[in-house]
Amino acid sequence: MTAGTNTLVQTKIITEVTNISPNGIWILTNDKEYFISYNDYPVFETASIKQIAAVTTDCSGNLHWEEIDVDIELESLEHPENYPLMYR
Repeated sequence: MTAGTNTLVQTKIITEVTNISPNGIWILTNDKEYFISYNDYPVFETASIKQIAAVTTDCSGNLHWEEIDVDIELESLEHPENYPLMYR
């Protein structure tokens, strides 16, 4: 019988805001850059630069802004056609 060792390695995901433009914001995470349009996420249009810059990621790499209570799954930014935004 062979004894094994399980090792849990936690890697830190580095996420940063790379640009804030009149049309939206650019986020760099996991070596990929994503554009978040104010048209799709209007909460960012009135948020302060400090609030926008305070982005964090969860263990899955999804984006979170605690102060303005916004969560965005990276999958929805990579494949927006699968996540239609509808107001009801």
